[in-house]
Amino acid sequence: MSTNSAAAWLTQESYDRLKAELEYLSGPGRTEIVARIEQARSEGDLKENGGYHAAKEEQGKSEARIRQLTQLLNDAHVGEAPADDGIVEPGMMVSAKIAGDVENFLLGSREVAGDTDIDVYSEKSPLGAAIQGTKAGDTVTYAAPNGKQITVEIISATPYAG
Repeated sequence: MSTNSAAAWLTQESYDRLKAELEYLSGPGRTEIVARIEQARSEGDLKENGGYHAAKEEQGKSEARIRQLTQLLNDAHVGEAPADDGIVEPGMMVSAKIAGDVENFLLGSREVAGDTDIDVYSEKSPLGAAIQGTKAGDTVTYAAPNGKQITVEIISATPYAG
């Protein structure tokens, strides 16, 4: 496990789910795509072979996901949710008043939230970087990508229970 500050925090369940996805994609998934490419290739002229081009595109997307998962899992901090001390850090559900509107979101990796509809902000995003280390009652201002100054008041931060 890396201590790189750019590493994502993952629950053990998230790590296990992503590891299983990686094992499938780099094993049986790869084999299935190669078989589809070979099947389509045997059908003749590749210039007008939609099945071949679709399989090659799927192969490219799968290989990109394999690279993404490999990097994420190699660098991930895996373990329990952070301490319930109210300090904003990766793995926390944050409630904050942002530019006047109350928003609830997970600070961390989209991969932790899985298939849920929870909003997720990376700790590397302008918002995430601005609020890290803050606690309930703190107010910070950060520059949005469009240059606008945005004020954020932290209402609460609790460990994500996934």
